[in-house]
Amino acid sequence: MDLKFNNSRKYISITVPSKTQTMSPHIKSVDDVVVLGMNLSKFNKLTQFFICVAGVFVFYLIYGYLQELIFSVEGFKSCGWYLTLVQFAFYSIFGLIELQLIQDKRRRIPGKTYMIIAFLTVGTMGLSNTSLGYLNYPTQVIFKCCKLIPVMLGGVFIQGKRYNVADVSAAICMSLGLIWFTLADSTTAPNFNLTDAVIGNVQEKAMKLHNASNSEMVLYSYSIGFVYILLGLTCTSGLGPAVTFCAKNPVRTYGYAFLFSLTGYFGISFVLALIKIFGALIAVTVTTGRKAMTIVLSFIFFAKPFTFQYVWSGLLVVLGIFLNVYSKNMDKIRLPSLYDLINKSVEARKSRTLAQTV
Repeated sequence: MDLKFNNSRKYISITVPSKTQTMSPHIKSVDDVVVLGMNLSKFNKLTQFFICVAGVFVFYLIYGYLQELIFSVEGFKSCGWYLTLVQFAFYSIFGLIELQLIQDKRRRIPGKTYMIIAFLTVGTMGLSNTSLGYLNYPTQVIFKCCKLIPVMLGGVFIQGKRYNVADVSAAICMSLGLIWFTLADSTTAPNFNLTDAVIGNVQEKAMKLHNASNSEMVLYSYSIGFVYILLGLTCTSGLGPAVTFCAKNPVRTYGYAFLFSLTGYFGISFVLALIKIFGALIAVTVTTGRKAMTIVLSFIFFAKPFTFQYVWSGLLVVLGIFLNVYSKNMDKIRLPSLYDLINKSVEARKSRTLAQTV
């Protein structure tokens, strides 16, 4: 919009650009949520949710399979942090490519915030990859499933959120399922990653406050994280042995790592869209449901000891997921109360008694 003042004639000329003229990309994309070139803002909330859920399930199921496949390579279990370094490098490249394809290339979130997010992301993904050197895959996944608990705590302390009885009950069920699942795998020493309590909430707050795109979030958080890991591996002398090992079998290491990173990048793009549209808790609930399917596939494709204690503990976690989803849809899902169940039971008994009498 141009304003022109003329002192002699005392008038103001206002020029409004037409729709075909280029306006600020920031103004045009305030409400846009773009995932892999697809603008989800054109769809209603329900369609957005199902698109994101489908993306998360498809890409992360492949991601989980490839992750376990990489660690099945003999001698690779000590290379967890190096895999994370390679993964962060690929994520940074993919994010840079995607950012070049959108109109607005400006960084909106402050650098200090990205440094915090990068640190938390390094902790989350690095410990997750490294844990496969010590845990079997289902145990690692079940611990990641229960990050709903720390995410809730993070929501309370970071964003001042409040949760209802159903949310708390969900957290309790998942905690009990987690403990039981761990007891079933008593030969391991699980490492519960508390950075999940913070990262989802920090991402949600930053993306909503600054209206940042998914590609921006991925590019800056993972490129800064790459520097963190590179410095760490260099200082601990862990870089040389990992590079030497992977160079001996590049197809099964770097090849798998590329596919692993590609599917992970696609998956994280849908997760960030869920966080931006629906919030961190819903996003974690969806990814937790995906992980339940990953556990089943892990037992199918990779041989490992099995006990029915895995089943019962897994059902407790599923119950926790259901309670969490129910708490978000209480107005649409009406469960019968205890009083209603008792009345129905009494009426059923009376009906049976009358039928026997007749």
